[in-house]
Amino acid sequence: MVASIEIDSPAVQSYLTILQGVINRMAANSSSCKTWCVALVSAIVMVVADKAKPEYVAIAIVPLLLFLFLDSYYLGLEKRFRDRYNDFIRKLHSGEATVEDLFIVTPGQGASVFAKATAAALISLSVWPFYGLLAGMLLALRFWLFG
Repeated sequence: MVASIEIDSPAVQSYLTILQGVINRMAANSSSCKTWCVALVSAIVMVVADKAKPEYVAIAIVPLLLFLFLDSYYLGLEKRFRDRYNDFIRKLHSGEATVEDLFIVTPGQGASVFAKATAAALISLSVWPFYGLLAGMLLALRFWLFG
């Protein structure tokens, strides 16, 4: 027989703290992706402007796409960990949580779960407007300022 757990158990509190820490790291990684993307794209644009080679603005698309994917990956992971956290809380409040539910710190299994979470994050309001605007600014820079 698997033992149920109490809401005020130190193990429950530790487990929730671990999940909150992971969620916070994923959010911080997502923010870092945006920061690094702006820094690298800006540096590339400055070099292109200095060399007066507007056709090389397209080089800035490479880090933009890489950070777009990485940011979406981190946001997808964050969502999956938040779902794990919320599922555990639901089980805990309904009295269904057991000792076996504790300290499972995986976001879910399978490539399809990974792909769905990343794709959902890719179209979220915290990703596409940022990278879309940055890509639009690169296009504007290429065709209007250097054109």
